Amino acid sequence: MPAGQTDFDDVSFDLISVQYHSLKAGHDYGQYVRDAKNAGLDDIASFFEEVMSQDAERAKRCHAFLKELGT
Repeated sequence: MPAGQTDFDDVSFDLISVQYHSLKAGHDYGQYVRDAKNAGLDDIASFFEEVMSQDAERAKRCHAFLKELGT
């Protein structure tokens, strides 16, 4: 549903979308870490952990912005 059809302004909708996708991706990356570790590819597992951490930070920033906006 487009942002214009909700009670949220476009910026709030966009932040919620980025937050959702960051959290969803972080969940998926957990499986990627396990797969890489199971394959004995610790350098790749570390890469996936780094990406997961970046998404977690992105979701936290979205949350802080939404709080500032009173959403």
